[in-house]
Amino acid sequence: MAIDAKGFVPPGQGPVWNMAPGRSAALKLLGGETAESVMMFEEGAPPAPITPMHLHYDSDDVKWRPERKFTLKIGDEVTVGGPGTCACMPRGVPHAWKNTGPETGRALFMYTPAGAGKVFEDMSHMQRALSSMNDDEIAALFKGYRWGRTAAILRWGGLPKALRQPWHEALHRIGA
Repeated sequence: MAIDAKGFVPPGQGPVWNMAPGRSAALKLLGGETAESVMMFEEGAPPAPITPMHLHYDSDDVKWRPERKFTLKIGDEVTVGGPGTCACMPRGVPHAWKNTGPETGRALFMYTPAGAGKVFEDMSHMQRALSSMNDDEIAALFKGYRWGRTAAILRWGGLPKALRQPWHEALHRIGA
């Protein structure tokens, strides 16, 4: 349970999923607590690792970055956002992001309806890091939660050169 009886999640509270070394998700609103209308978590992400291009079939994904710089790709558009930037990734639209700041940064994610966030809830109970899973296990995991992949879902610590190259070209074009 993330919400207390009064409807609050105090700082430092809520289940945590340690996704990979230096990368974690602190769950703030669980789907079951909101009649499956919203799921929300705060992610701490180190600089550089790229979240591979993916999409959610049944949920919109909203990301708010209170600090640091990040680069986000939604569909074919690449944008660099600074502190306070909010982005909406509509269901069915491929997207990816990375922390392009020099230090670990935080981001708040919200899924509505809550379905796409269920993977974070379930993995916080299992406490299995993505970095401990092979590519087939990761692909099967996310498929079960109605996430699609536009390229192989690989370890969250990086991508093969063939998938990194478009990112590097896009980042170079925009001066990030």
